[in-house]
Amino acid sequence: MLPNTGRLAGCTVFITGASRGMGKAIALKVARDGANIVIAAKTTHVNPKLPGTIFTAAEEVEAAGGKALPCAVDVRDEQQISNAVEKAVEQFGGIDILVNNASVISLTNTLETPTKRVDLMMNVNTRGTFLTSKACIPYLKKSKIAHILNLSPPLNLNPLWFKQHCAYTIAKYGMSMRVLGMAEEFKGEIAVNALWPKTAIHTAAMEMLGGSGIESQCRKVDIIADAACSIFKKPKGFTGNFIIDENILREEGIKNFDIYEIKPGQPLLPDFFLDEHPDTITKKMESHDAVPELKEEKSQPPPKPRSGAVAETFRIVKDSLSDDVVKATQAIYQFELSGEDGGTRFLDLKSKGGNVGHGEPSDQEDVVMTMSTDDFIKMFSGKLKPTMAFTSGKLKIKGNMTLAIRLEKLMNQMNAKL
Repeated sequence: MLPNTGRLAGCTVFITGASRGMGKAIALKVARDGANIVIAAKTTHVNPKLPGTIFTAAEEVEAAGGKALPCAVDVRDEQQISNAVEKAVEQFGGIDILVNNASVISLTNTLETPTKRVDLMMNVNTRGTFLTSKACIPYLKKSKIAHILNLSPPLNLNPLWFKQHCAYTIAKYGMSMRVLGMAEEFKGEIAVNALWPKTAIHTAAMEMLGGSGIESQCRKVDIIADAACSIFKKPKGFTGNFIIDENILREEGIKNFDIYEIKPGQPLLPDFFLDEHPDTITKKMESHDAVPELKEEKSQPPPKPRSGAVAETFRIVKDSLSDDVVKATQAIYQFELSGEDGGTRFLDLKSKGGNVGHGEPSDQEDVVMTMSTDDFIKMFSGKLKPTMAFTSGKLKIKGNMTLAIRLEKLMNQMNAKL
């Protein structure tokens, strides 16, 4: 990990969504450099589902060597943003760096995304980033450092990244488009850049999306914090860039990235919006048999599964069920499978002991998964991660996304048997 240099001592860093996750990690990193941190986030009271408040984050920042100003800020509220900026300037004398980290995610398709959720993503991700930047810019212009950093992805127009979660993609790309526009608008005055992780990062949000056990396929938030500080060291002329965490840290001389992994040696989930060269992906599939191809297949159709493989998979699944598995999952899954041995099947992880069978479940399903029988077998044998199957279009999901991704834990338990 990158050592602290003290170059940010006395600088004021305004971070949205800094009560937990990547925002707090950046706050703690710059605190060790002696910076002042404005913790601008919504959480003021303890939430049993999400750890951390602006006050607990402030305590950690102070313990790490920085000065903290906790501010209750919902970035949808322009007045709350203005109040926090005024407090920051009054207490610390100005603002040197803005980190637009606050964000909302919903990996749902068009018909499954409620209007309220669309509005929330647009208002927090796109509009909130704009309003917070607008409020900070007059003070950033006076700073010798002057950085705006948006935690948002490179603008990748591959339709793959729109087809399964169009609303989220548009809202997140709105943050990235701010980088394009503001970098040009304030060239020479403020450096405006975007930072995005190469792999999944273990945060409370990832835990909610992927369920318990997802951390083994993630990196620590420290990699984002180190990458952010690398960007802050750059001059104002370094602007308009879409930076991948691993790439900039390689430039810093870091060669061993195991230090950032939750469980070193485990295959990592690639993050959204990043395409790799097809040849690279093919080699990974051949060597690890774990990372699915991100490009849609246009040449040869996938090989048909061996006869009876689906039935055998469900038999192994049934043998693996227990009251503990049911208690940990609490969901009913319906599978719509196409191809040889296809049809409708279900996996009931709500009834005592669990159950599997043909046709629709007797009780209302929580999740409907549609895919080919070949991909179904690959998923349950660990050769195709559900998250990547979904983002690559091989898996369509209707219903509760959190429960859908929770199924991955059960699949991991069965890999050795399948």
